Amino acid sequence: MRRRIRNLWIAIYCVAIFLVMDFVYSSLIVPLEHEPRLRVPDPVYHHGLAANFDGYDDWGGRFRLSTDNLGFKDFAVRDVVPLATTRRILLIGDSFTEGVGMTFDQSFAGLLYRAGQARDDKIEFLNAAVVSYSPVIYYKKIKYLLELGIRFDEVVVFSDESDVQDEATSYFCLDDDPSYRKYCNPSASELPPAARPPEGFFEAHFSVTNGTRVLIKQYLQALTGHQKRQPMPDVDFRIGWSLPGVDASAFCQPLGCDGGIVRSRQNMGKLADLLAQRGIPLTIVVYPWPTYLARNLRENAQVQIWREFCQDRCKAFIDLFPAFFAEKASHDDWYERLFISGDVHFSAEGNRLMFQELAKRLL
Repeated sequence: MRRRIRNLWIAIYCVAIFLVMDFVYSSLIVPLEHEPRLRVPDPVYHHGLAANFDGYDDWGGRFRLSTDNLGFKDFAVRDVVPLATTRRILLIGDSFTEGVGMTFDQSFAGLLYRAGQARDDKIEFLNAAVVSYSPVIYYKKIKYLLELGIRFDEVVVFSDESDVQDEATSYFCLDDDPSYRKYCNPSASELPPAARPPEGFFEAHFSVTNGTRVLIKQYLQALTGHQKRQPMPDVDFRIGWSLPGVDASAFCQPLGCDGGIVRSRQNMGKLADLLAQRGIPLTIVVYPWPTYLARNLRENAQVQIWREFCQDRCKAFIDLFPAFFAEKASHDDWYERLFISGDVHFSAEGNRLMFQELAKRLL
């Protein structure tokens, strides 16, 4: 009996030592591994990625991430020369185009880059996208890059459904239009919150223990065949402006959802004019959030607005809704295949679908 009690106390002692070491590592060492900061503020276009970053990002898991000297997500730290010797296409959008939750090689931007470099007549794709971008930032960032002397032959904007809400509520300090500047609140110009589920105390301070717990749980679920399917998240407030029967007015203040549409078109128009002055063609791409697929909204305000805009302002308008609906028709598990579990962003398979469709037009 005494031996059992002694063994029990030894086990408790060892677990306690492990938890203390995990706490110290997770609280003090792990945060240092993320220095320098990946996501940084910018005085011209609000926020971006740190230049020449070589480290890790967290988005439903930890993955490798590198940026080039321009702060673009890239396959490695490298210098992008201002004047390319081959054709160069600049991609810009928000988190979907940045490729959150993916390495660069897994993202559609990375797949386009690799395919472009494999051609005899090479094409260099640059990915200027960052989480929470919208038309006012597309315009400001591309204008800044041109003034910096960076040259490119085409710009492809990936217009996200959340852009209208962003334009209705945010980034007023950037706008050239004085009617929007009156809403500018410099104290609210900090970086947008991380677009991933917030960590609890246990996850943040006992990362090794939590990681071990998750691995054991996944192993047991796989062993018993009881993997839990993560539900599609309910995020209608971000895209509610374009969904029939959804009142999203409370999430579009101070401009209102219609005001967000007007400002989106206005800033995209400034970008189109800027590029036209320099002889650079503009292409706009639209793609669906899973909510549109679940509700069978093939035609919607997002598609209609940018198709109409592109009639006389763009080189091309690319609608990727049909490709995603074709995948849905072919696979009952379309959400699990095309999107990150419990998220609205593309999975590796969703990124591959984006690449396959874009390659037909951009390569």
